[in-house]
Amino acid sequence: MTHPPRFTGAASPYAGGDPYADYRTADLPFAHLPDLADRRLGASVIAANDEFFAERENLLKPSRAEFDPERFGHKGKIMDGWETRRRRGTGAAAPRPAPDDHDWALVRLGAPGVVRGVVVDTAHFRGNHPRAVSVEAACLPGTPSPEELLAEDTAWTVLVPETEVGGHAANGFTVEDARRFTHLRLNQHPDGGVARLRVHGEVAPDPEWLTALGTFDLVALENGGTVQDASDRFYSPPGNTILPGRSRQMDDGWETRRRRDTGNDWIRYALTAQAEVRAVEIDTAYLKGNAAGWAALWGRDAAADADANGNADEGAEGEWRELLPRTRLQPDSPHRFLLPPGTPPVTHVRLDVFPDGGISRLRLYGSLTERGARDLAERHRKRASEE
Repeated sequence: MTHPPRFTGAASPYAGGDPYADYRTADLPFAHLPDLADRRLGASVIAANDEFFAERENLLKPSRAEFDPERFGHKGKIMDGWETRRRRGTGAAAPRPAPDDHDWALVRLGAPGVVRGVVVDTAHFRGNHPRAVSVEAACLPGTPSPEELLAEDTAWTVLVPETEVGGHAANGFTVEDARRFTHLRLNQHPDGGVARLRVHGEVAPDPEWLTALGTFDLVALENGGTVQDASDRFYSPPGNTILPGRSRQMDDGWETRRRRDTGNDWIRYALTAQAEVRAVEIDTAYLKGNAAGWAALWGRDAAADADANGNADEGAEGEWRELLPRTRLQPDSPHRFLLPPGTPPVTHVRLDVFPDGGISRLRLYGSLTERGARDLAERHRKRASEE
């Protein structure tokens, strides 16, 4: 497992110009995975012990933190992040906080899942960042209150032990616990400010919920669908195509650069599990002069290529079958197609667009097969018990 580089210490005071010019960051091995704490998935910072200078909700803003050197309020400098007051000791003889004094914020993940990496971003917090941070995780059913999460009998697992961090830096941490979690607790030691929290990982949906639904979007991120690869990510990422809701603006979908060859662009997806797809929706909302001209959909069943141990060969290409022939797309429009009865089950699909351009969302409505439901339940069981 590759671990990101460490940043420690305060950055230099802001000297004017581009505030990100001296921002410390690095390539993170887990950054390609979706953010389980994405507000668009329903994530929320449900409580914090202190937010005197800047409110906790800023932690999950999808955009990068901004800095305005002239912006002050009646409490002091207004920061685009979560910032607590300075902790103090018990009196003149002990003016500093005790070693175990710290601030905390509780985060409900938008999609429960396996956390592979955490980014505690201290952008623009230069001399007012925490000395160290730690991150804990818990898995609770339903929608527990802050009081329930903070109860003595709630089991918390340390994902990131108390670790020194740097100011004005993307502090990344690789996580090796493969269990499923629903909530995180971000701790600042002893106090300070954090601009953004990102929780990269793999969505692990509740099999009982999906079974009760029967028909659902088999490629949706919140239901465990994933983008495996794409031909182009120039303007906006392919992962946008499986986010909840309709696109809100042009860059909220997937758009490729202009091709000058004879090829075409594509995205490859893994579904929740083996399933029968009955209806397809391809949306080009907000893509007007740059929508894809045509689209075709292909599927394959990796479960059919399972080895002797019953493990699907996810890396093999297998046989791709046409689900939807090449079809003309209109700009800024939803397109809906019914697949013929008896369409074979699939575990993966590939959306081809011609020749280039973009789409905003892909929806694949259908139901898990018996094998798909069994495989999903087995994955869920392992994620509840793995160390």
